[in-house]
Amino acid sequence: MARKLRFFKEQMLKAGVSPKLSTTQVDVNIDNLEVKLSEIESELTEMNANGEKLQRSYNELVEYKLVLQKAGEFFHSAQSGAIEQQREYESRLLSGESMETPLLQDQELSGDSSKQIKLGFLAGLVPREKSMTFERILFRATRGNVFLRQTAVEDPVTDPVSGEKTEKNVFVVFYAGEKVKAKILKICDAFSANRYPFAEELGKQAQMITEASGKISELKTTIDTGLQHRVNLLDTIGVQFEQWNLLIQDALQRAAVDSNSQVSAIFQVLHTKEMPPTYFRTNKFTSSYQGIIDSYGVAKYQEANPTVYTVVTFPFLFAVMFGDWGHGICLLLAALYFIIRERKLSSQKLDDITEMTFGGRYVILLMSLFSIYTGLIYNEFFSVPFELFGPSAYECRDLACSEATTIGLIKARRTYPFGVDPVWHGTRSELPFLNSLKMKMSILLGVAQMNLGIIMSFFNAIFFRNSVNICLFGYLSLLIIVKWCTGSQADLYHVMIYMFLSPTDDLGENELFAGQKNLQLVLLLLAVVAVPWMLLPKPFILKKQHEARHGAESYAPLPSTEESLQVESNHDSHGHEEFEFSEIFVHQLIHTIEFVLGAVSNTASYLRLWALSLAHSELSSVFYEKVLLLAWGYNNVIILIVGILVFIFATVGVLLVMETLSAFLHALRLHWVEFQNKFYEGDGYKFFPFSFSLLDEEDEVL
Repeated sequence: MARKLRFFKEQMLKAGVSPKLSTTQVDVNIDNLEVKLSEIESELTEMNANGEKLQRSYNELVEYKLVLQKAGEFFHSAQSGAIEQQREYESRLLSGESMETPLLQDQELSGDSSKQIKLGFLAGLVPREKSMTFERILFRATRGNVFLRQTAVEDPVTDPVSGEKTEKNVFVVFYAGEKVKAKILKICDAFSANRYPFAEELGKQAQMITEASGKISELKTTIDTGLQHRVNLLDTIGVQFEQWNLLIQDALQRAAVDSNSQVSAIFQVLHTKEMPPTYFRTNKFTSSYQGIIDSYGVAKYQEANPTVYTVVTFPFLFAVMFGDWGHGICLLLAALYFIIRERKLSSQKLDDITEMTFGGRYVILLMSLFSIYTGLIYNEFFSVPFELFGPSAYECRDLACSEATTIGLIKARRTYPFGVDPVWHGTRSELPFLNSLKMKMSILLGVAQMNLGIIMSFFNAIFFRNSVNICLFGYLSLLIIVKWCTGSQADLYHVMIYMFLSPTDDLGENELFAGQKNLQLVLLLLAVVAVPWMLLPKPFILKKQHEARHGAESYAPLPSTEESLQVESNHDSHGHEEFEFSEIFVHQLIHTIEFVLGAVSNTASYLRLWALSLAHSELSSVFYEKVLLLAWGYNNVIILIVGILVFIFATVGVLLVMETLSAFLHALRLHWVEFQNKFYEGDGYKFFPFSFSLLDEEDEVL
């Protein structure tokens, strides 16, 4: 009976009927209720079956009518053309033959009917997305011995087999011979093309259209009447549904009590300490990023998923190390090639490297877009600068500009609006300037991402109700930003070193803002207090929680044999273990040391952004100046061609392959070690739906 009620509920949900609360109590015997539910189920099942048959017949008639109308237009236009051609021929006979009249026209139009070939034809509908392939296969299978005409149906048609709205084309295919007909029928079945009978005479076509229209209207009336009767029946079920449900549950409970059953008749909760599996819904765009995170470790159940941030931060950190908008365009073209041809490539067998690249096509897409962005900031196009956003802010000291790379330039205009001023490239100050810029930018990005990881750790701890330690390592970032904004000449190395060695000394010319000395003393005091605060409270708090949880279990009555077996089967046998305070204290000590040292070492690890970016820029500059420009200076075509080839192969092999892989691996390390170890445990396991086929495969392996 419970199964019948679930069936009624599913039918009501499909029909949009909701169960109603009835105030009238009806006294129904459980045996009579079972008979009544069986009768209603049989009636509702019969209604559903009849409704499906009628709906399928209705959809077939609608398609049939469309075929008669559209294919009739083919025959009408062909017959009109034949009549016009016959009239033209007769008019020429009456007016006399001319020298321009074809010699075989008489035989073509008035030939022996017994020698004419009788063509057969088939008409039907084919899905529009398959129409071109359908036509191509017909042509190849029959070697061109068919004539096919197609026309599109304006509105989507409900397919009789699947019941889904589908855009279709009406087709008429003419053939000669039974063997060709057999091939056409097989092709129609393979392409889900529904065929319908069709008459060649125009008068019979009109009669068939009239008959089909009449049957469609009759079926429409019958279907509407059946649907209304079904809705009325479901309304009647909905009024009494809740009462029937309560009555069945009450009967099951009374039966369990009367039979002294130890197992509930409705459900039984199985206690377990096993962590539930983890499942993240992904698509073809985010699946690659989720794969990067899962390679480190699968998130445990309800743990924060780093993929949400990795979609943006991973390609951006890659682009910081790969900043060149010329190289970024090359990566973008490669990614677009895989994306445009993804449907074809996904169905092919690829080699390992191509398959790996194809799987990460959307990762490469974002990496290329961010590389173009950072390349515009660095103002590098294969190491060549361009004045894309306006003229340079600097000018030479003299008209000859002979001292531009030795003495320097003077500022003559407003600051370059976006990115690095192109005049910096090639000057003696280029390397110190770019070193300072990229090193400080790397520290800012690293501290920002690590702080994001610590904040995620805080929210993870709140969700799982665990203790957490927060320490924002951002004072150096504050000094960098203040120095950039104020244009100060302060030495940040001196400030950070003597903040710990001589915190009370005056800063002098290294003071960036008022109150900096007092702020440094406060931060230093907080750092000193934070270390014992991270180390000491947590072990004592855990010990107190353990005593509160297990203190009352020192003395308890011994359970019976059956109860002890049930407890052992439903609960983890290791649920109560002795609390080792020394072990917890040593573990917290190690965690504190790792966190304090990691605050410095992880920040220094982000300097790889500066190093890789500088290496990429210098390699690109060497290939451009020492290969391409050097070959150009010889004024020899052969040397120039060789130089261009060497430049292309060096750019592709070193900068677009090796440097891409190197920057990818370094960005991967920054996410796995510096970012995810702040909050991500990754000790879960993936969710796999239950499948009997998987069990069979495991049995075969065993």
